[in-house]
Amino acid sequence: MSIALEPVDRTVAANPGAVPDPSHRLRRLRRTAALRALIRETRVHPRQLVAPIFVQPGRELRSPISSLPGVARLSPDEAVVEARRLAQLEVGGVILFGLPAEKDALGTGAWIEDGIVQETLRRLRDRDLDLVLIADTCLCEYTDHGHCGPVLADGSVDNDASIALLAATAVSQARAGADIVAPSAMMDGQVAAIRAGLDAAGSTGTAILAYAAKTASAYYGPFREAAHSAPAFGDRRGYQMDPANRREAMREMEIDLAEGADALLVKPAMPSLDILAKARERFDVPVAAYQVSGEYAQIEAAARLGWIDRRRTHLEATTSIVRAGASFVISYAAADLAAWLREGFG
Repeated sequence: MSIALEPVDRTVAANPGAVPDPSHRLRRLRRTAALRALIRETRVHPRQLVAPIFVQPGRELRSPISSLPGVARLSPDEAVVEARRLAQLEVGGVILFGLPAEKDALGTGAWIEDGIVQETLRRLRDRDLDLVLIADTCLCEYTDHGHCGPVLADGSVDNDASIALLAATAVSQARAGADIVAPSAMMDGQVAAIRAGLDAAGSTGTAILAYAAKTASAYYGPFREAAHSAPAFGDRRGYQMDPANRREAMREMEIDLAEGADALLVKPAMPSLDILAKARERFDVPVAAYQVSGEYAQIEAAARLGWIDRRRTHLEATTSIVRAGASFVISYAAADLAAWLREGFG
């Protein structure tokens, strides 16, 4: 179907402002895929991606997680297989979350030498894979009540007792081979306690990625299913940040850097892009973002219903996080993203 257009001179005569200034035709550089690629401002590389891995006791186990399509809990031997695949795709690193065989009120499984994360770290370190090995340093997966530290009689978490246990956990993770420990409990003073513990143990080269701006988000539901870490009572709003507070997030980051953090993490990613961008402007350290389970699950669910293009949406979401300032992105789609990027998409 063709549309008849009036001659340009008649259109201009009727409305001189209808024709753009020839010097401001931005579409000239959008005309072809090659032109668009040539001037692209933000580029994502597989090395900027970190894949979460949930590790569970056993052998040859892959337990699919219903709310995280394509993601499974893995036994340590299967985690090695997955890590090898990620390294071949040039993914930058992995972050390990543990599901212990037993839980207790203190979260003892987090720091014991034969803990599930420690065992997996040693196996990965022995393979000498081209991956950064990150250990999530928290207690919620290991406590029988699901909170991020020992609980007092009034139901609140004992902050100072928790940071001592977090330091012990970080030391055991570093000893097992972690390049980076990532405290995520949002306990006051946790970074200082961990840095002191690592240095005293001789792990001066182990870096700290601080979950500095981690909000009490509604986007964590699928993760809690995956890690079996939902609180048995109450919630975590007494220690995780209020999502409404950007200035407080800046203060959290400043304190963590002063306590010895080497890099900062914003979580969740897309609901916190303004915080991420502000952190990138303000701090001269690597700033990462975690595209959390609920963000990933939303994309997967909509794609399965045919409402969105799965590949394009994942790529666009990750690009927007990097555009906002993330040095690297933790994503459940890391393997797919890396494959797509290597194929020239994005």
